[in-house]
Amino acid sequence: MQEKPVIVNNTPLVALWSLDQLSLLRELYTEIWIPPAVRTEFLEIEAIVRQASLDNAPWIKTVRLPHSQRAVYAGLHHGEASVLALAEEYNARLVIIDELKARRYAQRIGLQVTGTIGVLLLAKERGLIDAIKPLIMELRTRGLYLSSVLIDKALQLAGENH
Repeated sequence: MQEKPVIVNNTPLVALWSLDQLSLLRELYTEIWIPPAVRTEFLEIEAIVRQASLDNAPWIKTVRLPHSQRAVYAGLHHGEASVLALAEEYNARLVIIDELKARRYAQRIGLQVTGTIGVLLLAKERGLIDAIKPLIMELRTRGLYLSSVLIDKALQLAGENH
């Protein structure tokens, strides 16, 4: 039986790409899926370089819904709604999404959720990276909003809050 998919939204994809850590997704989850809307969003900036990254990551699969999106996810961005619809359709084992509203929606409909920080924590736990703090600081430098509360909790969980 094929393993249930892991579906990733644009923000975690961009965050890991910007850290040159897309390979963590392969190492942690083997294969990931993105809906076409997320692929389009990912390629809106630095398209040539980002397309090359996708070309070099055949384990990132763009997967369409087999039919038009039936479900309406009120108030969510098109990419987020596509991620949740794909996750529901294929009974995903995990959705990697950072936006709070979309995370709450995913949890309400029974999906298992993590985000960029959760991926980094798991990678550290599995010995794939040595520390999360420098990566978190780099993400902040690159403009990703991360609350101080989230950072403090992540560093505590990683044993890096000294």
